[in-house]
Amino acid sequence: MKKDRGKVWLGVAGVVINGDGKWLVVKKTYSGLKGIWSLPAGFVQVGETADEAVVREVLEETGIQCEVSGLIGFRTGVIRGEISDNMAIFYCIPTDGEQFIKIQESEVSEACWLSVEELVDSGEASVMLEEMASHELIHHQLFKKDGINPGDVFEYSSYRLFFNK
Repeated sequence: MKKDRGKVWLGVAGVVINGDGKWLVVKKTYSGLKGIWSLPAGFVQVGETADEAVVREVLEETGIQCEVSGLIGFRTGVIRGEISDNMAIFYCIPTDGEQFIKIQESEVSEACWLSVEELVDSGEASVMLEEMASHELIHHQLFKKDGINPGDVFEYSSYRLFFNK
């Protein structure tokens, strides 16, 4: 069942890097990313923040539990001259040490940990993933700040800032 997302989309993707410096990547079973390595990703749902959405998406697609450390990028584009397609890209750290990957078979055909060299040299990485793997991302991330209240008048149930230190 395809959901009507309107004409403005907000997606999230997680760059999850393990203790060996390998990136968690997936091959989707659908769309333009079918059969090529990409990041665990999906859409923000009603009632969740973008950083909550990426933790959920990584877990759903790979079974890997993680936490967001920072924001490292934002991809934006317009599809067919009418759909604003936006994606926040978060830097994430696995939280449970050595975890076994368990894919969401309805959306993912494969998932594994690959080194930056393997990603760049594979010829099977998405354009975005290959571009990101070619740069030192960790030093350019915006860091997360929790526990901020911009004022009760706004009635936020969840609020976080991402900024340079």
